[in-house]
Amino acid sequence: MTIQDSRAPIAKIGARAFKIPTDAPESDGTLEWDSTTLVLVTIEAGGEMGIGYTYAHQAAAVLIADKLAGVVSGRNALDINGSWMAMLSAVRNLGQSGIAAVAISAVDNALWDLKGKLLRVPVADLIGKVRQTIPIYGSGGFTSYDDEQLASQLGGWAEEGLFAVKMKVGRDPDADPHRMTVARQAIGRDVELFVDANGALSEKQALAFAEEAALGYSVTWFEEPVSSNDLKGLRLMRDRAPAGMAITTGEYAFTLWTFRDLLEAQTVDVIQADATRCMGLTGFMKAAALAEAHQVTMSSHCAPALHLHTCLCAPAAVHMEWFHDHVRIEHRLFDGAPVPEKGAVGTNGRPGLGLVLKEAEAAQFEI
Repeated sequence: MTIQDSRAPIAKIGARAFKIPTDAPESDGTLEWDSTTLVLVTIEAGGEMGIGYTYAHQAAAVLIADKLAGVVSGRNALDINGSWMAMLSAVRNLGQSGIAAVAISAVDNALWDLKGKLLRVPVADLIGKVRQTIPIYGSGGFTSYDDEQLASQLGGWAEEGLFAVKMKVGRDPDADPHRMTVARQAIGRDVELFVDANGALSEKQALAFAEEAALGYSVTWFEEPVSSNDLKGLRLMRDRAPAGMAITTGEYAFTLWTFRDLLEAQTVDVIQADATRCMGLTGFMKAAALAEAHQVTMSSHCAPALHLHTCLCAPAAVHMEWFHDHVRIEHRLFDGAPVPEKGAVGTNGRPGLGLVLKEAEAAQFEI
């Protein structure tokens, strides 16, 4: 297809699910898990096939096949906004957040990959880059790790040149000071230390934790110190957190109005968005526009191979999460997953998302 062509009817849509075991038991402040499910969408048009995905329950694949494929099929593959609006309307009676949002996300991400392939350019070039590379921070440090695992993982990222690392806290608050000591010793004083409580703490607990984390361990990022549903508590944390500590949330925002509510309530110093949940790359860029309008910086949540493209384009974006589980999965299942250089990543120059599914590798995990 040439850039002069104006129509590429969507001919075929498929959805598959893959369950990939973790390399060790993992937990955070409020959840334990031993596997991750990736739902993959393929869309064909104009002699090309786009791929996109979400990290969600396999039920998302059923919803895509039963509810979304029919409203997208036959539409012009280049008109992504039209397909996005059609999908949003189709799930009105199901509820537009949760499983419906992650299903829309996977289809939308595949549409962007397809459009890039049809027009022979990376997705970042379709949207329009404001930077060539973006910094990443290492993310893991699970509460299930022993001291050796914690030090090895976080210290390894520091040695690779990442500017910051993030660890989970909140499952056993009494143990967290020791764990932060291990982390700080492993990464040295020049690498920033982030923490993520996944909403495990009460407001009073979180305030006390923030003071100790900043004073004793120079923590500069406190993610979900309280539940992301607690706008009052998040605002309290943002107002009273130590100077130099960013309060952050946004990973569970499925809809645009949730980002609006978080920003209008002035709950965060950095808003996070996840294109596997917030209705795809289209939804991510809408959230990025809201962040820019509110003069709040932005970071991506997980799925770095997807977020690379939008984070190169969103003026509000300052860095990306380099999440252990998803980095491992994306490099195992896809050829072309991003590789850091000097603590930052850029596109590989291939059309679309720049990814190719490794069929033989993926097959062993298919549900």
